[in-house]
Amino acid sequence: MRKDVVITGMGCITPLGDNPEILWQNILAGKSGVAPITLFDCSELKTQFAAEIKNFDAVAHLGRETRRMDRFAQFAVVCARQALQNSGLVVTAENRDRIGAVIGSGIGGVHTLTEQFRIMSERGPSRVSAFLVPMMIPDSAGAYIAIDLGIRGPNMAISTACATGTNTIGEAAELIRRGHADVVFAGGAEAAIVPLAMSGLINVGALSAENADPQGASRPFDLTRSGFVIGEGAAVLVLESLEHAQARSASILAVVSGYGITNDAFHISAPSEDGEGAVRCMRMAIEDSGLPATSIGYINAHGTSTPLNDKTETAAIKQVFGQSAYDIPVSSTKSMLGHLMGASGSVEAVICVQALRDGIAPPTINYHTPDPACDLDYVPNQARPIANLEHIMSNSFGFGGHNGTIILSKPGAAQNDQRVSP
Repeated sequence: MRKDVVITGMGCITPLGDNPEILWQNILAGKSGVAPITLFDCSELKTQFAAEIKNFDAVAHLGRETRRMDRFAQFAVVCARQALQNSGLVVTAENRDRIGAVIGSGIGGVHTLTEQFRIMSERGPSRVSAFLVPMMIPDSAGAYIAIDLGIRGPNMAISTACATGTNTIGEAAELIRRGHADVVFAGGAEAAIVPLAMSGLINVGALSAENADPQGASRPFDLTRSGFVIGEGAAVLVLESLEHAQARSASILAVVSGYGITNDAFHISAPSEDGEGAVRCMRMAIEDSGLPATSIGYINAHGTSTPLNDKTETAAIKQVFGQSAYDIPVSSTKSMLGHLMGASGSVEAVICVQALRDGIAPPTINYHTPDPACDLDYVPNQARPIANLEHIMSNSFGFGGHNGTIILSKPGAAQNDQRVSP
């Protein structure tokens, strides 16, 4: 029998709050975390706004070790500590070999890379930090979490662009189902608001440049959408086998019911216009869950606010769900958070867990002008209660044609998880 995998703890640092409850309250209020950039002088950039983490004091959280960690890894470690506390799990000499981590990043330590390149250019190669490589590589976040928490189970980094955060949760669940771990910390972290990364995204045409109205710039599914808003942050969730969670009387927040992962094999940055890869991914997640498609009560869309992505995702949802797609609330929380890239899927999972708990669909803010090609129910501008919300689908799609979908279920929900009591 396949092992049931549950979520028992969560931690996050986002442009809308530095813990899950503050994030959730701001999401329900329809607040925007987008503002003019303060991390550097952006006067030469076409886009001069982003969804930054404000007032993050890494030294207060991590002490002197901060100097050896890129910003994305700092976020990840703080989130893992928060998730551990939230879960009530105690790491001991007896269990630490069965506790792992799957922590991803789409870009990794680009703050460190750009800063050390500047130092080399100005002062020569002998002045480059000896910690450049361990600070820059994407697996450093998971490694530092292992060191910080003392966990010695499976540990890996996933980098599937903007699908990363969702893939970490799906792959962590698979580690547990295979019996390689009892508990896995899963999540994504990203801190790529730097001139170099932003310049590349601007020049490929991905970012909105509506500097006069930063908070209105991310408007997924709206006819006038003009590109995504870059954001930063992280989220880490504690996954464990149901058996392990019940043995320690843990509070079960949600069930990881289904997981899908595919690739478009179409284009390095654009999705296939017919959404074929996304269709297969969503269908795979539904099949993996054992649920009927009709049980999905809400979809947290990838919804980047780019013209092609939103149109393609809408078409894919309609292919998967048929006429019933029009009855499913679909929203994009990127309208408020911006696009956290490799962290998006994990932050959105935190939001989905709370949506299941409270029976509320988050809104898509800034939605004012309907697009004939995007004709689903996007929960415009205000959060909405949903009666009997038991199963949520969350989509993430990334450059390179990477697709990830997870299905999260309420503890005690009907269909596939009758054994999981609230």
